[in-house]
Amino acid sequence: MDDQQKREVANRRNFSLRLNIFFFISFVVFSVLIVRLAILQFVEGPELKALADRMGYKEVSIPPIRGSIYDSNMEPIAYSTSTQSLYFTLNKNYTKDENKAELNQIIASLKKVFDKYGDPNVPQMTEEDIRYQMDVESRLNYGYVPRRIKSGLTQKEIAYFMQHKEEFKGIDIVEESIRNYDPDTVAVQLVGYLKKYKSAINPEGGLDFYRKIEEDSSSLDAKSDEKYLQNEDVGFDGLELLFQKELRGKNGIKKFPVNNAGRIIGPMELTKPVKGNNLVLTLNKNVQLKTEQAIMDGIKRINERAHLSRGFKPNPRAGYAVAMEVKTGNVVAMASMPDYDPNIWRGGKISTDDYNEIESRYVNGTIRAVSQKYKSQKEQNRHPSSIVPLGSVVKPLTVLIGLQEQLFTSRTVFNDPGFFAYGAKGHETRVRNASNKANGSITASRAIEKSSNAFMAKMVGNGLYMRDGNDGVELWDKYMREFGLGVTTESGLLNESAGTVDYFNEMKKASAQSALIFASFGQQGRYTTLQLAQYVTMLANHGKRMKPQFVKEIRDADNKVVQTFKPEILNEVNFNDSYWKTIEAGMSKVSVQGFEGFPYSFNRKTGTSQQDVGTSVKVENAVFIAYAPAEDPVLAVAVVVPEGGYGGQGAAPIARQIFDAYDAEVGLNGVPKNPTKKTTDTTTNGTTGTAKKGTNDSTSNTGQ
Repeated sequence: MDDQQKREVANRRNFSLRLNIFFFISFVVFSVLIVRLAILQFVEGPELKALADRMGYKEVSIPPIRGSIYDSNMEPIAYSTSTQSLYFTLNKNYTKDENKAELNQIIASLKKVFDKYGDPNVPQMTEEDIRYQMDVESRLNYGYVPRRIKSGLTQKEIAYFMQHKEEFKGIDIVEESIRNYDPDTVAVQLVGYLKKYKSAINPEGGLDFYRKIEEDSSSLDAKSDEKYLQNEDVGFDGLELLFQKELRGKNGIKKFPVNNAGRIIGPMELTKPVKGNNLVLTLNKNVQLKTEQAIMDGIKRINERAHLSRGFKPNPRAGYAVAMEVKTGNVVAMASMPDYDPNIWRGGKISTDDYNEIESRYVNGTIRAVSQKYKSQKEQNRHPSSIVPLGSVVKPLTVLIGLQEQLFTSRTVFNDPGFFAYGAKGHETRVRNASNKANGSITASRAIEKSSNAFMAKMVGNGLYMRDGNDGVELWDKYMREFGLGVTTESGLLNESAGTVDYFNEMKKASAQSALIFASFGQQGRYTTLQLAQYVTMLANHGKRMKPQFVKEIRDADNKVVQTFKPEILNEVNFNDSYWKTIEAGMSKVSVQGFEGFPYSFNRKTGTSQQDVGTSVKVENAVFIAYAPAEDPVLAVAVVVPEGGYGGQGAAPIARQIFDAYDAEVGLNGVPKNPTKKTTDTTTNGTTGTAKKGTNDSTSNTGQ
């Protein structure tokens, strides 16, 4: 009996233990289920609901319509139009012989439809045009990229292709916006161009800017209306890139209810695309066009008169100019000539032949190095790029440094024999004035007027070395950077160059003495035209380095101003007023050509920078800076003509035409003298009737 009772007690205990374990496991299971349910409802619920919506609906994104770019008078420079385009996707290798007959049949059928239903007012495409756009050899795009055959389809063309879809394998109609650029090619390198987003995120040839956008948009949290589309056109250079986010807008969405088989079972819901914002530039279209024409005319004039030159023969093929308002930093003209038609980028990519044609013209030579194209690389290496030495335009700054460092005073007299010699006796190096001209007894302002290399070398370059030794080079570099030379202008434009500083290398290879002496008259640094414009603006406003401004305001699609831009001072130097008056006294008397009868007082400096290129080849670059009116500066101008000879002859006449253009359209005294008469409504896509700039035929003999 005792054993039986013990067994019953043990059984009850085991049963109780198993029951407790069961209830505990049940509790744990139900707890896990409750927690999981809570996570599903409160944490993962919204994401799963969005996923369910996507499974129950099919969304098709509509590319946004890009905002427009206007000049300061609301003249359209770049604008987008919505259109229906015909795309072709390669579904087989049409370069094979067995597929060529089918390709020819497709081309013939497309030609027939275009001829019958296309716009009769638009030149019809030939079979060769269609074949080129189909790009079956993948010369323009990768094989998987759809090819745009024709834009601007008529309603009849659209209806026909929709009704005969089965007959045209690989053909699709896509709604998109087309970027149009002013046919007068206004500041095209500054405005920039577009490429396909697929190309922009490519590891080779793409941009980090878009690769970061693609990385951020890959998450499920990214909004559908903000996600970039693979075949969308995006800004790839210039202002099109700098203001990409403002210009882009937001996608439209076509939303279709579908069943499990993916078939549409209800009406479409449409969310229209949001048009991007519009840019109103600081550029004046007419001043810009006259600047561009002035450069081309100047190049032609120099080449026609090259036989009259002594010594170096000018041989220019390109020119660069920037005009900046002194008080605001607003850029009213930025020209890199010759230029090109940016409409060639339609479709987001161009052929190798087209690229070779514009290779030396599509890059902005006012902010980075651009070399003109010659028949061979060997010949090309014998010519300078768009970034050239300052030459004598540095001399006002050289004098300012000398005065600020108290190496001399404005009344100090220097006897200029036409040269300055330095180095060990019997091994002297002579720094000579142009034509070895002896200027006699001169002061600092007279040294600027006469452009005395000897004064700059002896009084400043050698003076700094004798006082500070190697530290003098660091001191020189500090002043250069304060005046924007050796640092970027902070324009924000892609790949802007800070210029090339040579005086540190000269100090290592030769001596600090030679580095400072040659830097003092502009031979130890090469800088961009925009840097020169910022520099001369700083001379005009007495020490304020202004950030270059290209956009005056941003407006939305309803023409409401959503953002304005104010003048921005990057840094400031404080010199005694008498120092500024000293350099102005010299700059006001510099001899130049092309300013006869100019109705305003103006300060200027010419530069003829000698440059060694290639092996044993020396060229002379024409450089010129000026601002006007002298007593209350409004506009500063910098002009660079590589291989243009003397700055006073090759570059100064170009600057005069820029001042005249600004005076006519805006007014150097605030009143436009003779503004270009508008021949069309400024809200349309028309032009202002300004004469189209010509081409530089006179340089064709140099080979291209």
